[in-house]
Amino acid sequence: MSDLVGEFHHKLDAKGRVSLPADFRRSLPENLKVTLSPEDECLYVFEPDAFSAWVDSFFEEDGGYKSRSRRHVNLRRVLNARARNIEVDTAGRINISADLRSDAGLDKEVVIVGDTDHLEIWDAKRWDEFIGGVNLADLMSD
Repeated sequence: MSDLVGEFHHKLDAKGRVSLPADFRRSLPENLKVTLSPEDECLYVFEPDAFSAWVDSFFEEDGGYKSRSRRHVNLRRVLNARARNIEVDTAGRINISADLRSDAGLDKEVVIVGDTDHLEIWDAKRWDEFIGGVNLADLMSD
C-alpha cells in the first residue's frame, strides 16, 4: 500500500456514502475493511492485509497472538467483530452502515485523514477539536 496522507473534507450523503479522495482511490483496492478506532473516536479503513497486521500488532509486545490466552482470544474476537467488509463503488464511494456512523458520531460533514497504512473518517467537529489539542512543538522536546 502507498502511504496515505492528507486531510480531505467531504459530506456523507443521505444513504451514508462518502466519496474517497482521488489520491486514495488510486492506491486502494475495491475491497476494504472498516472498523471503529479503539477509542471509538473515528472510523479506520484498511486494506484487508493491513487490517490483519493492525490486529496482530496489539499482541506483539506479548510475543505474538497466543490462542491459549483468554485475554488474547477475547481481544482479537472483539477487534474482528467490530470490523465490516466494504467495497468502493464505481463512483469511488464507500457506504458506511448506520450503526458505524452512529458509533463513531459521524454527521454530514466528515474529514478523511490519511494515516500511512490506513485512512480515518472523523466527524468534522470532532476532528477540529482533536487537531486543536495537538501541539506539534512536542516533537521538538527532549
